[in-house]
Order: sequence, then C-alpha cells, then structure tokens
Amino acid sequence: MFYIIIIVALLAVGCIAALAGWLHKRKLEKQLESGEITEIPEVKQVDTECCGQHEVCEKDSLLAAVSKDVEYYNDEELDRFRGREGDEYTGDECEEFREILYTMRDDEVAGWVRSLQLRYITLPDEVKDEVFLIVGERRQ
Repeated sequence: MFYIIIIVALLAVGCIAALAGWLHKRKLEKQLESGEITEIPEVKQVDTECCGQHEVCEKDSLLAAVSKDVEYYNDEELDRFRGREGDEYTGDECEEFREILYTMRDDEVAGWVRSLQLRYITLPDEVKDEVFLIVGERRQ
C-alpha cells in the first residue's frame, strides 16, 4: 500500500510539473503574439564549474580532489619533476615554474596547480607564496 501511495504522489508531481511547463509556454506564446516580447527567450546554459552553491568556487580551488581531469597548460616539460619535494629544486628549475606561472592568466593558476597535483608534481617552495598570492587576489 505504501508503494502505491508513493507512485501516485510521484505521478501527481509529474503531472503538475508538466502542466506548469505547458502553462508557461502558453504564456510566452501569448506575450509573443501581443508584442510584449519580440522572441521566446532561449534556455540559458549554466556554467558547470561554478554553481554558486559553494563558498569558494571549485574553479578557483587548489584541491586536486575537486577535479580528476589532468589538463596541461603548455607545461609538459614539468612532468620530469614528478615525485620531487618542494625544497629539492634548483634556482633555474624554480624559474621554469615562474615562467609558466607568469605567462598564464590569473584565472588559470588554480587549475594549473590542481593539474600539477594530479600529475604528482610539487611546486617549488620558492614559488608557492607567489601562487597563493595570485589565487588569493583572484578570490577577492
């Protein structure tokens, strides 16, 4: 008996939603005919990365757990640093990271750091503060 009630309730909700959609479409068609609007508005695509439901947008997050997709930022040469600790880089190697960092847009930095994490590449300690500063300024 309980399942029947649930099925009937779901059918009722579905019918109400279909009726509401039909009424909305009819209203828009009448507004179009009367000249209130010039065209029926298109459905807007929602940005899948920033839904607005999080305090910090996942797009700006430095956590690798947010995304499992590795994205390269013309930095394939950094793969040779896989498994190295942040304090093991030479000055020239740190400059390689800086060069890539300062040639990208500010809104790409968080994604770049996530990509490095997913590729098991640790940022040089000398560059971390600069990255955090850029990402922090972007969040504000």
